[in-house]
Amino acid sequence: MRAVMFNEWKTFPTLEDVEKPTPGPGEVLLKVAGAGACHSDVAVYHDMDDTSAPPQLKPSYILGHENSGWVEEVGAGVSGITIGDAFLVYGPIGCGHCPACSRGQDTYCQNQADMPYMASGLGRNGGMAEYMTVPARNLVPLGDADPVAAAPLSDAGLTPYHAIKNSLPKLQGGGKTALVIGLGGLGQLAVQILTAITGATVIATDSKPDAMERAASRGAITVPSGDDQAARIRELTGGRGVDAVFDFVGIAPTVALSMQSVAVQGRVTIVGIAGGVYDWGFFTVPYEAELLNTYWGTIEELYEVVALYRAGKITPDVEVFDMEHALDAYTKLESGALSGRAVVAPHGQRK
Repeated sequence: MRAVMFNEWKTFPTLEDVEKPTPGPGEVLLKVAGAGACHSDVAVYHDMDDTSAPPQLKPSYILGHENSGWVEEVGAGVSGITIGDAFLVYGPIGCGHCPACSRGQDTYCQNQADMPYMASGLGRNGGMAEYMTVPARNLVPLGDADPVAAAPLSDAGLTPYHAIKNSLPKLQGGGKTALVIGLGGLGQLAVQILTAITGATVIATDSKPDAMERAASRGAITVPSGDDQAARIRELTGGRGVDAVFDFVGIAPTVALSMQSVAVQGRVTIVGIAGGVYDWGFFTVPYEAELLNTYWGTIEELYEVVALYRAGKITPDVEVFDMEHALDAYTKLESGALSGRAVVAPHGQRK
């Protein structure tokens, strides 16, 4: 089968012929419907090496941690799953028995250091291929929803959903505001999720006019980049500041903008992994303003994301590539030329 391989640090991936996998005990074989290309993939193959990456990410393996597919075959011990049904894949894979894994939060597995990989597509063969194997526990049913367009939801939907759900106490009641910084794949879904599950006024900002137009069409009040950006955002809140800020970029200027925009007792969640540093000071930060990061989400939350998708409340913006042009997805991702989330569909829309 054809697959996108990550073979060496600081080297662009390659499209290769590899052996079709066989499901082991407790696993299923998926005929991949869609595999999303993510900026964290680029960070792994472009930026990391043996000195900076967790040992679980060492090459080589098939990329792709945002995956969906149709069940092709089940391994020993798997029951209750019908051949041909469509599923979204929960990417993280923990030990399965620590407290975090027991509550479906494999991202924070307490035994991660002893695991051979972090997730499908992150140390373990992922879904940027015609077929992939997945632990049956990690499957979330899609029903009759489009699995190709759904693929990014396993990360680009789950990650903002987890961040927003954790911040719901800051957004309860009338007159609340939320700020979304960075309107790529995750940011666009964040605007939709905030609109779907909160009553907050959503403010959104990005340097790209077309991204802000899409956010505005989804109900956000947009603020363009500029020297007075924080002042204009605070003006929209009557000077009080924003109750919950979600930074999907994570560079130093956007982290600073987040802290300049947040209200007293508000919360800033940094989702972007660009590694920006913030110079915190007691008298320069609003009192009791929280600054935290977050990573992915729980399998229970992925069920909730799928429910929103099936109800038509959230829709990923996707640009679909066939298998032979899978590397083009990463080229466009690196260059910033994508109009939506890049999804590789090895089998088109067919089962």
